Amino acid sequence: MLLHRSEHEGRAGQSARVLHGVNLAGWLVLEPWVTPSLFSGTAAFSEAELADAMAPGRFDALLARHRASFIDEGDFARIAQRGFDAVRLQVPWFVLGDEGPMPGPASGCVEYVDAAMDWAEAAGVSVLLDVAVAPGADPTSPSSFFGDTRTFRQAMLDVVGSLADRYADRESFLGIEPIDEVRGRARRGLSLVEGVPPHLIRNFYRDAYDVLREAAGERPVLVLHDAYLPDAWRAFMSPARYVNVWLDSHIYHYDQAMGAAGPAGVRRLVKESADYLARARRSGLPVMVGEWSSALPLASAGMTPEGRIALERVYAAGQMGAFAGGAGWFFQTWKTDARLSSWDARVALSSFETGMFD
Repeated sequence: MLLHRSEHEGRAGQSARVLHGVNLAGWLVLEPWVTPSLFSGTAAFSEAELADAMAPGRFDALLARHRASFIDEGDFARIAQRGFDAVRLQVPWFVLGDEGPMPGPASGCVEYVDAAMDWAEAAGVSVLLDVAVAPGADPTSPSSFFGDTRTFRQAMLDVVGSLADRYADRESFLGIEPIDEVRGRARRGLSLVEGVPPHLIRNFYRDAYDVLREAAGERPVLVLHDAYLPDAWRAFMSPARYVNVWLDSHIYHYDQAMGAAGPAGVRRLVKESADYLARARRSGLPVMVGEWSSALPLASAGMTPEGRIALERVYAAGQMGAFAGGAGWFFQTWKTDARLSSWDARVALSSFETGMFD
């Protein structure tokens, strides 16, 4: 059963019940690690590259078959049966097709978003829409999406407004994340980590908030990716003035050595997750974890596959504990072609009963 606003959230948008969800990565935005079979025989690493690498008719046919078969109503029913109550659905900026502000490399897919809303309502699951592909966006270049090319920026705001208007009255519509995984510019000691200047990201988020509220009122949540800058959001969009705004942190540790193998290494990684989220919560906004997995950095060569899987289960449980007190989390992802043990929720979380999520 979906929760109405009075049951589910206060004015600040903090959920009275923590959401336990899964991403639907690789469905409406293709991902080679989710469905490698679609990319085999090409040098493509993204949907746009795949479109360029294939004849238009062949790519269109492949995309149509995939969209119609990869996720269906049965998946939503199974998601709910496993105890998840929300999905985070990635969509591209060209989701609206001919109704959208500008063309993309493939046809629109809004009919599948419509279907997802129907299936979610039937299963009692909420849907967070994540505009995961932006036109012309280079995450390290402030002169691309966020800067000089105003057409791209306005196109994203138009998509946010159109989606919000389309689903404003749908019970399953949780909210919108207007852009995914922006990397903010940051200073690390004497060096500068390239990325988008934070003030440009903040300005876009304020505009997205106004567009969402005008189209759909106060009920939907606006979710802001933290740009990998957990300390950059203090007093931003304060709950005293802004309604139902959440901050999204993506928690991965695959870019570092595990250090001490075994439980000691897992405890260190879990502490790093908890510390990161504690910094994000100083913003004053409810914090959700939009993406996480049970994937561990490289461990000792002497660890058996069975031992690694067992350690990943311990790691997953520890991560869930670190996420306690937040607005919710979304595992990455519901399904993969190869049933990747630490990324596919059907495998990675198969040993957890529903009550264990809390």
